[in-house]
Amino acid sequence: MKDSAKSSRRQMFRLGAAVTGGLLAKRELAAQEATSKLGIPLGPYGERSPFEKAIRWTRDSKTPETGSSFTPLADSVGTLTPSSLHYERHHAGIPTIDPVQHRLIIHGMVERPLSLTMAEIRRLPSVTRTLVLECGGNSGSEWAAKTGADVQRSHGLVSCSEWTGVPLSLVLQEAGVKPGAAWVIAEGADACRMERSIPLAKAMDDILLAYGQNGEAIRPAQGYPLRLIIPGWEGNTNVKWLHSLKLTDQAYMARDETAKYTDLMPNGKARIFTYDMEAKSVITFPSGGQTLPGPGVYELTGLAWSGHGRVERVEITTDGGATWTQARLQEPRLPIAFTRFRLPWLFEGRDAVIGSRAIDETGYVQPTREALIEVRGVNSGYHYNGIKLWKVHAAGMVTNVEV
Repeated sequence: MKDSAKSSRRQMFRLGAAVTGGLLAKRELAAQEATSKLGIPLGPYGERSPFEKAIRWTRDSKTPETGSSFTPLADSVGTLTPSSLHYERHHAGIPTIDPVQHRLIIHGMVERPLSLTMAEIRRLPSVTRTLVLECGGNSGSEWAAKTGADVQRSHGLVSCSEWTGVPLSLVLQEAGVKPGAAWVIAEGADACRMERSIPLAKAMDDILLAYGQNGEAIRPAQGYPLRLIIPGWEGNTNVKWLHSLKLTDQAYMARDETAKYTDLMPNGKARIFTYDMEAKSVITFPSGGQTLPGPGVYELTGLAWSGHGRVERVEITTDGGATWTQARLQEPRLPIAFTRFRLPWLFEGRDAVIGSRAIDETGYVQPTREALIEVRGVNSGYHYNGIKLWKVHAAGMVTNVEV
């Protein structure tokens, strides 16, 4: 496999060298013309180049305050998602909240109820973690084979950011948890008062009260000034615009953990409180909607992640799953974060079916769509993590595989 990879890289370099000479003179001329003019004046906030066109696709609803915006995964490089391209899912619009007026109330079964300002929260010891956040409904259309035309539509409700905040356990210890308390009811300050029940054991483990994202304050669409970040759990539990944490002895059975975000099984029963997002991966290049210009060597690349920890291995197929080859993983590989994978591939101008599967540190292997449906049926709209296959046609177009 190593010899094959080296041979593929050599072919790639030779192809690049063949066109470099013809382009070099034009580039030098363009560079001279560009440097002969004064640039754009300094500004208060950095902007990306006007030549970069990555945008989020938005799935609207009948009410403009409710809907989703999808991360353009095919345009991503590395593993971090820019805050401006992070996916969004809103149930009642984005509230405008003055951080000076905002309070976090900790009450219920506690010894010392607390009302904390944002300034007080920011004074507490903080931590920073790079974590993936995935909507429980990401790839939900794959259950019914109503696949999106591209990777953004099929897998774009997932993003990875650096989050900064205070461990929730620290605040709960200060409040003093009363005996018998078993749940934390988190509530947001948006119009629908988004509410989720969180087991106390998870709250005392690794949850963050986050106020920072990617080196700056969380943006309003991501929950400014404060949101829960729950490593490895479905996005809806990561309550935005957090203003209340109530400790109770039982779950609240709120709408978004009963009528929504549950898994309807083939026997008619539903699984509830299925928080974990299991290992998943997808090839982002080449992927649906893209076209390869012709035969030659390309680098297959994509993203893998797992709510259960670190991605240990990613395997790629170019023949529809008949054989698999281990991909190279970009370091560092962080737990519950995007892992970038790569594999040189010689496209010979013939039909090919490509896909990836992730294996995490628990040994869990990303299942095929067929294996997933055998256990779960097709009644659910949540927690889909089946292997995604793309068909590369002989002419270079890339489409979904018909299922």
